[in-house]
Amino acid sequence: MFNIHTLIKGLIVTGFLSVVLALPAYADTNEQFLGDKGDGSRSIPVHLIPLLDEDGQKVSPDDEPLLPFSPRQTCGACHNCDEIDRGWHFNAIDANIAPGRLGQPWILVDAGTGTQVPLSYRSWRGAFKPNQLGLTTWKFNQLFGRHTPGGGPGELESDNPDEVVRGFISGKLEINCLSCHDAAPAHDQAEFALQIARQNFRWAAAATCGFASVSGSAKSMPDTYDPLMPEVLDDPKLLPPTINYRRNTFDHKKRVFFNIVRKVPAQRCYFCHSNMDLGGEEAEKWSTDEDVHLAAGLTCVDCHRNGLDHNITRGYEGEASVSTNLLATTSSCKGCHLGGEASSLPTGGRLAAPEPRHAGIPPIHFDKLTCSACHSGTWPRQQTVRTKTSRAHGLGTYSVGKSDDALPHIIYPVFAKQADGKIAPHKLIWPAFWGSLKDQEVTPIDLEIVRQGAGIIANKALPRYGDWPSLTKESVVEGLALASQGSIDGEPIYICGGKLYRLDGKGKLIVTEHVAANPYLWAVAHDVRPAAQSLGIAGCRDCHSTHSPFFFGEVEIDAPVASEKSSVKKMIAFQDLNPVYTKLFAMSFIFRPFLKVVALGSCAVLGVVLLLYGLRALACIVRVLSEN
Repeated sequence: MFNIHTLIKGLIVTGFLSVVLALPAYADTNEQFLGDKGDGSRSIPVHLIPLLDEDGQKVSPDDEPLLPFSPRQTCGACHNCDEIDRGWHFNAIDANIAPGRLGQPWILVDAGTGTQVPLSYRSWRGAFKPNQLGLTTWKFNQLFGRHTPGGGPGELESDNPDEVVRGFISGKLEINCLSCHDAAPAHDQAEFALQIARQNFRWAAAATCGFASVSGSAKSMPDTYDPLMPEVLDDPKLLPPTINYRRNTFDHKKRVFFNIVRKVPAQRCYFCHSNMDLGGEEAEKWSTDEDVHLAAGLTCVDCHRNGLDHNITRGYEGEASVSTNLLATTSSCKGCHLGGEASSLPTGGRLAAPEPRHAGIPPIHFDKLTCSACHSGTWPRQQTVRTKTSRAHGLGTYSVGKSDDALPHIIYPVFAKQADGKIAPHKLIWPAFWGSLKDQEVTPIDLEIVRQGAGIIANKALPRYGDWPSLTKESVVEGLALASQGSIDGEPIYICGGKLYRLDGKGKLIVTEHVAANPYLWAVAHDVRPAAQSLGIAGCRDCHSTHSPFFFGEVEIDAPVASEKSSVKKMIAFQDLNPVYTKLFAMSFIFRPFLKVVALGSCAVLGVVLLLYGLRALACIVRVLSEN
């Protein structure tokens, strides 16, 4: 006979056993390693450790074949790499991580097809997912792994069977702890970029060390090549990836010394986070000043801090609402200089940050502007300039193109309103790509498909210096007509210069606006200028004049279509302000000095009148008293 009590008891026991059996796995995931928690000492432990390959086996100088060490295995012996994986530099592929404020995207560029499109694995408005443009994780690593510390998409396996085969030869692009924490003078991050270009993912981290060198290329190896069992190749021109360790690298116990530091040197950050404004010698590093914080002796990680989870603070107001970092509130400009409002203890003046007085500045400015609007970046200009960044232009790599016209074209500075309603300086790119329009939604077309179908553009003569080809509207019409013959889900469109191009039923070109054509902007905070060089130091008219670049400067509209190349847009269009009201308000500052003179003169006249009447009153009082 069926017994309900027996069934319930069995379910309870089963559930209990399931929990008990799951505990060891949970403990392993959250296991605390030797180096995960400090003992309170500010000294750095000496990292004289054995090298481990990707299988966890010790690397010895007399191994055959000699393999590169694995950062995940070597560093993971003492540090929980699964915890580090959750850090901001690695977690973009995790959809559960809050994306936070819009940041700098990766920019996919293909001049031959007139493509310049912002990409991100994060859910940032205006940026597309790499797979929407046909970029598998393998292709993404090939293009952009040069300026990452490994990890993230570098450790994911591609869905493409051919790329899986190539991945076996190249290995994974593991988290490279040395990208940041190796303070050895011989560390060369440019080698990391070079090895990625050669598809030597497995060897990339080792190549950056001063005690190892890597030659050969996995990219040139046949699909049958096995790097763990290298054979003699028939073609003498084929050089397989090979590592050599410098003599005396290993001690008598076959250990290697790493110059590891907790406080990452600014030079390590600079490889991925350098900027260069274009425009002649005045843009060269020797002619520009360093960020005032760095000039005062601080480093990047004094403000941008993290623990083992590598959840580094980004340093903007409101970050605490999307970050679990305890210092998110006090690591912004306001947090350092004034203190965090949420804390019951005084937190202002961190790292000797002076308290700003802002004497005479109306409080409304602090509701409408970020600190960086007045203190960061270049001084507002009548017309924006172009700038280069490490991640967009490969700065610091061996083969970097130094032309000022090299794509992508990043426009700067653009004073625009953020999501929080405050105006801040931004960098900007105008997206340009081929796509499809369906139910008013724009979807980019796989770049490989575009390359195959848009030969009309690819055949145009491309400038040697990396600029856009000179496309005409006729070229766009021909490209759209060609695309309409393919199997595209929706209406073929082309986006560039803030406009959407499509064909009507008669094959005539129609140019309209669309949200997908809007520029992508991301706020910037560096380089910070000293207070004596901040906006407003010369008075209100630094911003409030009828020709002030802050409101009325011209923002370049970048596009491969020749007819759009000279177009501009007023700065105020990015600030959600009424241009007429702003212009009239600025005009009031023309008469303010005169009004001040009139007001002071009027006060003086009133003072004299009051004095005369006061003297007459006094005379009357004296006369009355004398009569009595």
